[in-house]
Amino acid sequence: MTVGPALPRQIARMRSWLFAPGDSERKMAKAADGEADIVLLDLEDSVLPEAKPAAREAVAAFLASRSDKARLWVRVNPLSRGETAADLEAIMAQAPGGLFLPKAEGRADMMTLDAMLTALEQRHGIAPGTTRVAALVTETPRAMFLCGDYAGDYPGAQRLVAMSWGAEDLSSALGARVQHRPDGSYMPTYELARSLCLLGAVAAGVTPVETVMPDFRDLDGLRERALMVRSQGYRGMLAIHPAQVPVINAAFTPSEEEIEHARAVVQVFAENPGKGTVALHGAMVDIPHLKLARALLADAGLAE
Repeated sequence: MTVGPALPRQIARMRSWLFAPGDSERKMAKAADGEADIVLLDLEDSVLPEAKPAAREAVAAFLASRSDKARLWVRVNPLSRGETAADLEAIMAQAPGGLFLPKAEGRADMMTLDAMLTALEQRHGIAPGTTRVAALVTETPRAMFLCGDYAGDYPGAQRLVAMSWGAEDLSSALGARVQHRPDGSYMPTYELARSLCLLGAVAAGVTPVETVMPDFRDLDGLRERALMVRSQGYRGMLAIHPAQVPVINAAFTPSEEEIEHARAVVQVFAENPGKGTVALHGAMVDIPHLKLARALLADAGLAE
């Protein structure tokens, strides 16, 4: 099995991931012409089974018409459904920026997808191993136990750049009628999914991406939630409506105050070489603070 060259695990911007149904050229164009860092052309849940063949053709044609394909990804159907191969046959000639794999169940699925992609990359003159993948890792009960399985060196590992989670399919699989508490927060099972995704993504060295907020009209609630999950370590968020994108982008963009503080942390350590703990603005900061400061500056696209 061919293993392609290692890819950078970080892409310049992965704050907002906007879904657009693959059977609507108008909605795909609206999404792609907007501010989303990554547009997810959807061949899965937003497309009825009988409409999938036409949607595959529409997505391939749309990709062929665009010059910004690096940010145009495709959500394919899950491997368990038996339609992924047809999705890839239709779209890979157009070299989408990446793939979004739903209902992923650990590294075995990544290895299976890698084998499929490697053959198609070779056929279409795409550098082997360079098609990136983001995985939805909590949509089945079994998947929950495999969130830590994506870390390591195996065929397909170099493709993985992000992991996200989902509540709707998991809820359906569990037969659960309620996902949220009265205050709008998730019930414990779904908070567990969020936590396992975050831990698994960090262990694998990839970007953790928060799931969708279905109520696209509640932009204040979206802002609050995006800021909350960012504070816990998430680096981006899925969106289902273009109106959500500016809010998500702003929430996951470091503020001037954050940047100023991060630069101060980096500077004070530079001025005190060899020290693991230094004083800054009346408080003590240590190496974990330095790592956080460097990560924040990298998110902002700023050199130290």
